[in-house]
Amino acid sequence: MYIFCNEEPLWMSVCLKKVSGHIQYKGSWQKTTLHLENLPNEYIEFCRKPLQFDGFSSPFLYRRLYRCHTTLDGFSFDDGNVERKNDISAEQFHREYDGIKPVLLNGLADTWPARKTWTIDHLVPKYGDTTFKISSSLKVSMTFKDYVSYMKQQHDEDPLYIFDDKFGESAPGLLKDYTVPQIFQEDFFDVLDKNRPSFRWLVIGPARSGASWHVDPGLTSAWNTLLCGRKRWALYPPGTVPLGVTVHVDDDDGDISVDSPSSLQWWLDFYPLLADENKPIECTQLPGETIFVPSGWWHCVLNLETTIAVTQNFVNSRNFEFVCLDMAPGYCHRGVCRAGLLALDEDSLEIVEKNMPCEKENFRCIDLTMKETKARILRPQQNENGKENANGSYNVWEHDFSYDINYLAMFRNRELDHFTSPWCPDNSLRQRGLREWLSRLWVGNPGKREMIWKGACLALNADKWLDCLGKICFFHSLPFPSENAKLPVGMGSNPVYVMDEYVVKIFAEGGPQSSIFDLGTELEFYSTLSEVNSPLKNHIPNVLASGILHLENGSYNIDSWDGKKVPDVIRKCNLIPEKGTGDVFPFGVQSKILFTYRKDLSPENGPDDSDESTIVLLPYLITKRCKGKILTELRDVLPWEDVLNLASFLGEQLRSLHMLPYPSFSNSALSDFEQNRGFSSANGMDMEFVSNESDIPVEWKIFVRTLMEKKKNVSGRLSKRSGSIPKTLIEKAEAYLPDDFLKLLSIYEENGMKKVGKPWSWIHRDIMDDNIYMECKSCSHGIPAPTSNGGVAKSWRPTYILDFSNLAVGDSINDLIPMHLDVFRGNSDLLKQFLKSYKLSLMRKTPQQGSDDDKYGRLSYHAMCFCILHDENVLGGLFKTWKELRGAESWEEVELQVWGELNNYEGFP
Repeated sequence: MYIFCNEEPLWMSVCLKKVSGHIQYKGSWQKTTLHLENLPNEYIEFCRKPLQFDGFSSPFLYRRLYRCHTTLDGFSFDDGNVERKNDISAEQFHREYDGIKPVLLNGLADTWPARKTWTIDHLVPKYGDTTFKISSSLKVSMTFKDYVSYMKQQHDEDPLYIFDDKFGESAPGLLKDYTVPQIFQEDFFDVLDKNRPSFRWLVIGPARSGASWHVDPGLTSAWNTLLCGRKRWALYPPGTVPLGVTVHVDDDDGDISVDSPSSLQWWLDFYPLLADENKPIECTQLPGETIFVPSGWWHCVLNLETTIAVTQNFVNSRNFEFVCLDMAPGYCHRGVCRAGLLALDEDSLEIVEKNMPCEKENFRCIDLTMKETKARILRPQQNENGKENANGSYNVWEHDFSYDINYLAMFRNRELDHFTSPWCPDNSLRQRGLREWLSRLWVGNPGKREMIWKGACLALNADKWLDCLGKICFFHSLPFPSENAKLPVGMGSNPVYVMDEYVVKIFAEGGPQSSIFDLGTELEFYSTLSEVNSPLKNHIPNVLASGILHLENGSYNIDSWDGKKVPDVIRKCNLIPEKGTGDVFPFGVQSKILFTYRKDLSPENGPDDSDESTIVLLPYLITKRCKGKILTELRDVLPWEDVLNLASFLGEQLRSLHMLPYPSFSNSALSDFEQNRGFSSANGMDMEFVSNESDIPVEWKIFVRTLMEKKKNVSGRLSKRSGSIPKTLIEKAEAYLPDDFLKLLSIYEENGMKKVGKPWSWIHRDIMDDNIYMECKSCSHGIPAPTSNGGVAKSWRPTYILDFSNLAVGDSINDLIPMHLDVFRGNSDLLKQFLKSYKLSLMRKTPQQGSDDDKYGRLSYHAMCFCILHDENVLGGLFKTWKELRGAESWEEVELQVWGELNNYEGFP
């Protein structure tokens, strides 16, 4: 036990799991770990004295020790089978290699300054104090001089290596030392500018380090130029999983994870087991050479000595459709793209059969091939009967698999949709980012629209949604969208089409039930605006029409719907709202709140969105198009004065929104609802106790119970979200949140009755930069007017707030969260400017909240609690904006930094 517990790999694992951020190596991982624990020096000195044991042996430890100290002189593969080419033309590259097979290219880096200056000796004096990220799966960084010191001292079996996708920010001078080779310059992600996914990496590592077996992210292609040292490469074509590697595909969201030995361990332990016909394509890359790795190819890299390289991933015409397919919802196609027919199961075969119109013979072939392949590709020592094979052959090159987009598209589940299905966390882009990317490509590359349309159909079901749009336009006698408007735009979580004079939003998020409630609530809201003649209506697009598109028995039909009454088609689908809610608007905000409450507290009770009805429901809303531009397009060019005016504008409009009358909730509706579901307690707080607080309005009871439910397993939910949330804070989240959420209501007594000291109001819930329209101050029909010097006017004023599909009622502080984090980017001066125009009370202070240390009296505490419990990953955005808070030790520190300005606001009650 003593020997195992003193093993360096164990200490290395403990240390790297503990550290998030900068680390300095202290000569061994045991010393480094103990140093991080701030132990007394005498204890550390005692730990340095090893005990000796005679007669102990362990083959496991010996193999590990061998990997830690072996030299790699014999690993060079001079006679590799990857082709080498000099001075290749773009035409020859695209004809013979792009999307086809790897190739080593000479001459591409001959004129780079990096060819001479990217050596350890040259880089240390210039970048020694610069911090770089270490490895791809760790949250660890080192200064370059500390990393060089680590390289010289370490004897790790899998040494750390620099793998930094942000080196252009920390060391911008390095970007001047190389240029992207001409043959790789077509990159469709370029249109996203700063919002593009990670694509370039500085890679530095010692001998024995390297990247284990993997397929590059998002099925992109890559080039890698070596400037110093030698690398050994092994590659397999798409669908050929290397021996010793296991691919896991999550059947909910398609998330891919790969279990693989380290590159050195694979070459030592698995490579010798391969028959010659099963060995990978191999080569040794030399300084100055660039290797091209096509989309979908498995590859493994071993550094034979200290190496320095730069690599970039890209999307071009050859791999574009594969990248789009990889971002389509589902799991089957993602598994097949990487693991070939091994990824298929019985459910997958059903998907393939549905996607094969008349080729049943081909389907039987795939079924048979899958079974034969699974029988052949076993552990290397066994056949299908479990008996050992002499040669360990598993015939990796002999299975019927084609890395062809039409072939792979058969494995996509067409019943899953981009807008309603779980999103894979390892996708290159988020949903909005994907739509924005395709939209920009569509508008900016008219010559490539046939290819872009195919990709959009794979990723977004663009053909399906355009067909729906056509039906809606025909019904309302609207012109069909122009060529530029055939793709849904990136904003929002529903398909939105922006035409010349109008905008069509088709509600899809959350499924048919959620969609009906979203449209019903939005229509009730517009009706309320008109009834009270609120000034807010002047800053919301005019509603032209609304209805429900439904597919029944293979035929599309449309019913106009103003939100009132229950349409017959909804009755057919058994989507009747709770009794006693919304007599005028049966699917209005009361019903929506109870529907959401039911999903949050009892998802196993009541109908879900996957109702067995064969009718497909798609509610929609048509509004007049606003003139001008959305804030997203302008925020980088707006002068500060315009940004301050924007903050004031939002204060005025949210004041109008939060002052609107809202429908009251009935106690009978809530009690009937709960009796049918038998709620009792959540998170140690008695729900019956909340019910017995008879003076508290029903809506606040629902609010409190929802928060109680969300607190359950809050640490687990935060762990699954953005990796930027510090582990120490995740562990402290539950303790930071209230034990009694009633205390968040600022309850006080008046005339012997308990009252809630917070405003209950309509809330937009999605005030972000893509939902704010701005118009040029010196414009004609929204177009910037020329100035005297021949330029154009650059001053803009906010005019409209868009997208009310997430409307709800609740604590008005919730509207500040997306606005402050997204629109204001956390600027406290803008929040202060907003509050000056808002002029509404956010909370009444009670006598119990008089002391400065009472957290319930701090508005900042309320806002921080709502951030932690938010349905969306707002904390990911928060820690992206305040990078310095990733080292915070407490939630109080985060709270006061982000929301402290709220504590200076008294409001105007």
